[in-house]
Amino acid sequence: MAQYMQKTMQYVTKHGIVRPRDIEAIGIPREYLLRLHRQGKLDRAGRGMYSLPHADVTERHSYAEVSKRVPNATLCLLSALAFHGITTQNPAAVWIALRKGARTPSFTSPAIRVVRLSGPSLTEGIEEHQIEGVPVRVYSVPKTVADCFKFRNKIGLDVAMEALRDAFRQKKASVNAIYRYAAICRVSNVIRPYLESL
Repeated sequence: MAQYMQKTMQYVTKHGIVRPRDIEAIGIPREYLLRLHRQGKLDRAGRGMYSLPHADVTERHSYAEVSKRVPNATLCLLSALAFHGITTQNPAAVWIALRKGARTPSFTSPAIRVVRLSGPSLTEGIEEHQIEGVPVRVYSVPKTVADCFKFRNKIGLDVAMEALRDAFRQKKASVNAIYRYAAICRVSNVIRPYLESL
């Protein structure tokens, strides 16, 4: 029993946010997470999610939490812009891209907004980052800018234009990279006049 407790604590320390299925996968009964929580050694980071008390919770905690719950999701649009620091927007929900036909996650906290993509527009331009020990998939800056123009009716053309300007001003994307992803997202004709005006 003591070795299970110790092994569980080591696993949580290494991985940041842990779900019962993670612990079961390494041969520890899930009840040990609850025992450690009752002893005050673990906090509940969300429904069915545990982390160390006083863990280094960043403003990006919700990104880690969503990525742990929906590992095949990729941060996109407003959340990707905020992650890369190229927007003044502060999204109230975590924006994620899922493949068309994938089940919509059913949790209510943190709030999420889902966009559906398929083919290369879903799979191209993904970067993987670590947040609080959790692997988080995020679209790159040029892919995110192209997505903003693709989904301009959802987020607003002003947001897409701001993203384009900020990406250039901060030297986080080249014209060629944005054109490449604009072609993948089928918005080349939409984005061209804005690129030419810069």
